[in-house]
Formats: sequence, structure tokens, C-alpha cells
Amino acid sequence: MSPENGPKSPSERIVGLDALRGVAILGILVINIWVFSMPEETLSNPTIYGDFSGMNYWAWFVGHVFAQQKFLTLFTMLFGGGVVLFTRHGTKRGRSAVGLFVRRSGWLVLFGLAHAYLLWYGDILFAYGVCAFGVVLLRDLPARTLTLFGVLLVAVPSSVEFFTGLTTHPAMIADVWRPAESAVRAEVETYRSGWLEQMSHRAPAAFQRQTSGFLGYTAWRVSGSMLLGMALFKWGVLSNDRSATFYRRLVVIGAVSGLAAILTGVWYIQANDWGAEAALFWRQFNYWGSFPLAGAYIGMVMLYCRWRPDGVLTRALTAVGRTAFSNYILQTVLATSIFYGHGLGLFGHVTRVEAFGIVVAIWAIQIPLSVLWLRYFRFGPMEWLWRVLTYGQRQPLRIDRVDD
Repeated sequence: MSPENGPKSPSERIVGLDALRGVAILGILVINIWVFSMPEETLSNPTIYGDFSGMNYWAWFVGHVFAQQKFLTLFTMLFGGGVVLFTRHGTKRGRSAVGLFVRRSGWLVLFGLAHAYLLWYGDILFAYGVCAFGVVLLRDLPARTLTLFGVLLVAVPSSVEFFTGLTTHPAMIADVWRPAESAVRAEVETYRSGWLEQMSHRAPAAFQRQTSGFLGYTAWRVSGSMLLGMALFKWGVLSNDRSATFYRRLVVIGAVSGLAAILTGVWYIQANDWGAEAALFWRQFNYWGSFPLAGAYIGMVMLYCRWRPDGVLTRALTAVGRTAFSNYILQTVLATSIFYGHGLGLFGHVTRVEAFGIVVAIWAIQIPLSVLWLRYFRFGPMEWLWRVLTYGQRQPLRIDRVDD
């Protein structure tokens, strides 16, 4: 196979970008574990199920403040940066950049559908694939214009939710904010059952996320975040091309402003005793605070990669980032095998502290496995399959394989 017709080789990759992707995919599990192990509604209102006192409260607090929406936002922005990187690469290799990207995104949509309906309704791949069809058309816009469009898109669901809170009686929100105990218990029993029985919740939950949830919330935030990532890539922020002073300022300003907003939100909802009348308003604090805090994480990772470019941690994070697709699916496989009835059946049984311990255990599998895998193979297994389908040609997988 001619190199002009193939994907970017590992030696051409940007270390900082891959390390960031590794941080993001590992961090996403901190929050996804809540939905893997407990009823879906606990993601919005953690008081509806499980112990919420003592160390379990602090486990939630740390996850909410430092992880919830931050790593997903970071991962989405990195995907946006990847749009620019991929299309630039496609043009250089003499292929139709848009044509390749559309094909690539179409396969991602199909992967997402399979992931959502066969394994876990919380899939993000479907949304990424669909949104990618639109954002790729804006790839040539200046970074400032991408930023403006990105902020406007991100503001849409926030504005709708805010005005809904102003105009809707709390009683109309209460059923969603605090669902009936019978409904919560039914979900617990469903996921303690076998794989086929789980479809009664998984299929409608996935369908809702991919239809009304997508149109009302996800499409706007995901597309806007991708555009912001495209702008950051063009500015050299995601490729570690800015000065150390820039990244230090990004860390300080992002952390201070982001944490101030997020902590204010925690104070607000607790001051209102987790009531439905405050439900839609308190989410805005974390919704917006996640962006500057994600920026702080970008600054920290970039500074660390400069300080220890060949360090053990940098190489480990880079390995996870280079196999992010495979690791995302692996997280689902491991977590559902632990919590769902076709596995150990621990759904609803573990505390928040214990769930975080399981996160660490999964990390302990994923990190060394990623490093070991890339000693022998060029790409993760899912990355390889995705590339084969995208380019319509078999791609070399083993490192010792000689290109034709």
C-alpha cells in the first residue's frame, strides 16, 4: 500500500495532543462509572439513589467539581482539533479530505449505534459522528469565527434550559428531577438481569438520547465544543505550539474562573436543598464552568509534556490517547461486565467510593495494556478497523510489517 493513500503514521503524531486525549478518555470514566453502576437519573440528581453522606458525598463532590463535563468537553474539543488535522492530512495525501471524512464519520455513526443498542445507552460516538458531518464544512473558517460560532452553539441549550426554569412551574420538573422510587427500582432490577432483559431500558434510553436529547441538547453542545477545538488547534493550543507563559496563564485563569463557577453551583443547589425549583438553574454553573477548567487541564498537560516529553507518565498517557477509541469501548465492556446482570451483577450495589475504586482498577488495566499493545502494533484494534473502513484498504497493523 502506498503511504500517500494511508493514514498518518504514529511517528507523525503530536505527543501533546495524544497525551491530552489519554487524559480525557481516562477522566471520562470517573463520571461514566456513575451511570454504569447506578440508575441513569443519578447523573443529574445524585440524591435519588445510594448513600450521599460522608465519604460518598465527597466522592461525588470531587467527581462533579473536577470531572463531570470537563473531560467530555476536553475530549470533544480534541475531536474538533482532529477534524482540522485529518482534513489537512487528507489534502496532503492527494485524497478528497471531505470525502474521506464523511466516510469516516459515517462509520463512526454506525459504531455508535452498535455501541448504544448492544452495550450501553450512554454512547457518545453517534453524536460525534453526526455532528462531524456539519462541523467539517466550517473547517476553513478563521479561528476567531469558529470560536464565535462555537460559543453561540454552546449557548443554545443553556439558554433554553435557563428560560425553561424561569417559566415552568417546579411541579412540572419534579417528576424528572426526582423520579418515582418504583421507576428507579425497576431500572436497578433491569440491569441486574440478563443482556436481553436490559434492552427494555437500554433501547428506549439510547433512542431518546439520539432523537429529542440530541436535537434539544447534545447536538448544540457537541458541535459548539468541536468548533472551539478546531479554533484551539488552529491557534496552536492543542499542538503545544504556544509559549510556556501562555499555558501557565491558561492554567491559572481557567482553574480560578472554572472552579469559582462550579463551586458556586454546588453551594446554590445545596442551599436550595436539592429542590426541583433550582434544578435547571444549578446545572448552568457546571455547564459553563467546565470550559475554562478543561482549558486549565490543557495547559497542565502541555506543560507536563514539555517538562517530561519522554517520561513514563507522558508515554503512558500518549499510549492511551493513541488507542482512545479502543479504550472507550473497553471501558464499556469492562464496566458492564462488572455491573450488569450478564456479568457480576453489581448494578446498584456499590457505593460512590467503591465505584471510584473500580475506576482505578480499570485504569490499572487500560494503561499498561495500551503501552504493551503499541509495542507490537501501530494502532489500537478499533482504530485499525476504523481506518480500514475509512480508506477502503487494508492497513498495516503490526509494527514489524513492511509496507508494500
